[in-house]
Amino acid sequence: MTTSQLAAGCAVVLVDPRTAALPAAALPALRHAKEIYAAGLSPAERAELGAVECPPDLLELAAGTPVVLLCARESEPLAIALAMSGAPVIRFEHHALLDAVDVMDTLRSPGGCVWDIEQTHVSLRQYLIEETYELLEAIEDGDRAALREELGDVLLQVLFHARIAAEHPEAPFTIDEVAADLTHKLRTRHPHVFAEEGDPAVTDAVSQEKRWDELKKAEKQRESSVDGVAMGQPAIALAGKLAGRAAKAGFPVDLLPDGDTAGETLFAVAALARLAGEEPENELRAVARGFAERIRAAETRARAEGLDASSLSVDQWRVFWHTEDQ
Repeated sequence: MTTSQLAAGCAVVLVDPRTAALPAAALPALRHAKEIYAAGLSPAERAELGAVECPPDLLELAAGTPVVLLCARESEPLAIALAMSGAPVIRFEHHALLDAVDVMDTLRSPGGCVWDIEQTHVSLRQYLIEETYELLEAIEDGDRAALREELGDVLLQVLFHARIAAEHPEAPFTIDEVAADLTHKLRTRHPHVFAEEGDPAVTDAVSQEKRWDELKKAEKQRESSVDGVAMGQPAIALAGKLAGRAAKAGFPVDLLPDGDTAGETLFAVAALARLAGEEPENELRAVARGFAERIRAAETRARAEGLDASSLSVDQWRVFWHTEDQ
């Protein structure tokens, strides 16, 4: 069978042999496929992946309908047959990520970039904050190109800090150790996915979030319900987070700060919003960004009338502000 005889959308997807995880690049093919088959996987793995045992006449089926074959080994006979007929083989690719680590190592090594070599954890703080907010803005704007770029910039900060950490004279650690710690955390915090016996306490997303907090508390051996809250986060988000943590510990709402200062009022509003299921930081950011856009729109209308938008009178502001409402 040749490539032209395969239905468009056919593919071979190599799953992780340890976890049966799927590469992200396979998702478009899986969405497009009419049938998803598996070869060399256990019944439990097939069930988890939503696949059925591969029939012997797979090639004939692939000629008339887009099918995806899931397998752990590229040497599976039917995977070889599909690939030889022109079906793409989709696998986990980590080369670019490793290249990024190598580039950072080069930049910090003798003969590398002088500026990069001089940086410390402290000197890079401002860039981590800036890149995080730029990523947040890309998410809010729904800008896919910017999202991809800003994710890369945040990744740069991770690689940068990990390389600096590896050079510490007394307590070094590497990017591999960072990744290993993360992998361990994700596995231990998701026993319903990775533990052989599963976790009967988890039945949906709500129970998973509760279970995550329970496992985290036991792991960290924290004494207070507010231990582990990042005090360096924006104040509105901090107030909401503290209120949410306290509420989970049974803290009564009537004991929230309720004074007359601006700070107490803002804390109370943020806390009550969080307890109502809202994210006060996101809500306030949405209003602030809407306000900024409306300011720009009013200034644009003023300039269209031949006015200097930087020196409008109060009455002119009201005219161009309310023009949008008409």
